[in-house]
Amino acid sequence: MRISGNTIFIPGSTSGIGLALALALRAKGNTVIIGGRRKQLLDDITAEHPELGAVQIDVSDPASISAAAEKVIADYRDLNVLIGMAGIMQIEDWHRPESFLESAESVVTTNVLGPIRLIAAFVEHLRTRSEATIVTVSSGLGFAPLKVTPSYNGSKAFVHMLTESLRLQLADTSIELKELVPPSVATDLIPGQRDSSFAMPLEEFVGEVVDILENDPDAKEILVDRVKFLRYGEARGDYDDVVATLNDSDPHAGD
Repeated sequence: MRISGNTIFIPGSTSGIGLALALALRAKGNTVIIGGRRKQLLDDITAEHPELGAVQIDVSDPASISAAAEKVIADYRDLNVLIGMAGIMQIEDWHRPESFLESAESVVTTNVLGPIRLIAAFVEHLRTRSEATIVTVSSGLGFAPLKVTPSYNGSKAFVHMLTESLRLQLADTSIELKELVPPSVATDLIPGQRDSSFAMPLEEFVGEVVDILENDPDAKEILVDRVKFLRYGEARGDYDDVVATLNDSDPHAGD
């Protein structure tokens, strides 16, 4: 993926990493379309940043995905990059089904079915482009678990293996697969994360991501330095220590 000259759609980009990345990629000379559920929020963002396009989309709703894809492809025929940022994270207690089942189903709908449906909606169009990229978004927690977010951890492990598999299967097309693997970043993904000393500052994270895209365009995984502790625990042979450190350090680990 080249750093400029792309037309990029980013569902899940009305706040946090998604919005910061959208603005950073626009500044690098790309056409960027943000996507989110709330029309008023999209209108507010594009009023402040008129250089961005916007399309309403709810990745938990198959009909919304289909309608958004139809609009994006019609309005932006040069679309060649899809970045699936939309995701939710919930603290769960799996001792009793009433304290986790509804949450787990919601996480799977957004974090697992969402990327599947997005790729289904865009893959045929992306195959028509001479160069195209699908960027999935997993997490360091897909490689080392935080005990209070089981469904989130599992959903991100799924995204990792889905990306690995599609990279092999779509190797006969013009589409490359990249996996963005964030550590804990100072956003509002869960209450308290924005102010956590454990979280990486948002601006620092996005800056490092853009540097990787620019200087290592063939990278299959986009790994900032801070996430490598989680990503490579098994390979280093210190996985148990990584899990213990993660769960001792995170402010939600004892909730």
